[in-house]
Amino acid sequence: MEAVNTQQTELKKPCINCGAEMKYSPGTKTVLCEYCGHTEEIHLDENGFEELELYPYLKEMGAQRHSEEISMLNCKNCGATQHVEENYKSLHCVYCSMPLVLEDQYKEEWILPGAVLPFQIDKQKSFQIFKKWVNSLWFAPDNLKKAALDPQFTKGLYLPYWTFDAQLQAQYSGQRGEYYYETKRVRNSNGKMVNQRVRKTRWYPASGSVAGFVDDTLVEASKQRKGRVPSKIARWNLKLLQPFNSSFLRGFVTEKYTIPLSQGHLAAKGEAKRIAERWCRQDIGGDTQRVSSMDVQLSEETFKHILLPVYVSSYRYNGKEYNFFVNGENGTISGSRPYSAWKIFFAVLVGLIIIGILVVVGR
Repeated sequence: MEAVNTQQTELKKPCINCGAEMKYSPGTKTVLCEYCGHTEEIHLDENGFEELELYPYLKEMGAQRHSEEISMLNCKNCGATQHVEENYKSLHCVYCSMPLVLEDQYKEEWILPGAVLPFQIDKQKSFQIFKKWVNSLWFAPDNLKKAALDPQFTKGLYLPYWTFDAQLQAQYSGQRGEYYYETKRVRNSNGKMVNQRVRKTRWYPASGSVAGFVDDTLVEASKQRKGRVPSKIARWNLKLLQPFNSSFLRGFVTEKYTIPLSQGHLAAKGEAKRIAERWCRQDIGGDTQRVSSMDVQLSEETFKHILLPVYVSSYRYNGKEYNFFVNGENGTISGSRPYSAWKIFFAVLVGLIIIGILVVVGR
């Protein structure tokens, strides 16, 4: 594959008015100077996303096409691999808040993102969501609200994912089950004979084929030793994806993929099989189905490297660190939290007292 010039992701964007750093303004298509208020529009590629052919990449992973070098920092505490822009002021790991040593940075080649879902909410909004979440916690210590929270350790992070597209065809054989009911006499708990309606299934042979387009199978492209982003918040509206432009990354941290394309493809093939089985069951029909054999074929396979937004932070309470995560698109939150042993004890005690009263009254 021939090498071509690619868009750089590390170009600085100074403000033309005051020279300060320009940062992406969440929920817009502009970059903003926080000092003088100057804004500039982000110009997107009119051609939209580019789907890359999968097998040339799997065959020639050393090819330079659609790839570039990026400066990386590895956290020695939790193992997270992240790209921090040269002019990013607070060099701390987004997952564990440990300092990152700038002298430890190194260059790595990566496949350029094909698309990015820009942040839709800003850091201040994410912190408001966190405070509301803290106020809603059951069995939390009363003074948790006064815990030492440092907003500077809340970082906007772009997570790497692979997406895969393919035409799917599958031949299957199996059985279609249809329910019917019979009535039989059984003895109930009181020893009395009663009628009971029992469901049974008649099975009929079934075979056929299904075909369709599998669009944007999403596969995570990184893992960390700690601070794994919870599945509860890992849901984004991919219709909001924009053609990749490095301006969307300004002021944020970008995590490099650590799960290679080949491994991501294996996960996507597993998901394609699950999709194929679901289609086969729909094709079989009836009340229930059995799929005994299935031959799945994928063709015209393409992929993209995409970046998805999340806010990551940690807070300390009674000397212990807790993580929380806010989806940067829709504001969904998930996090670890402390519990009050006294509140739990008194809740259990009150519950036992209520049960005891009910038992006495019921006699």
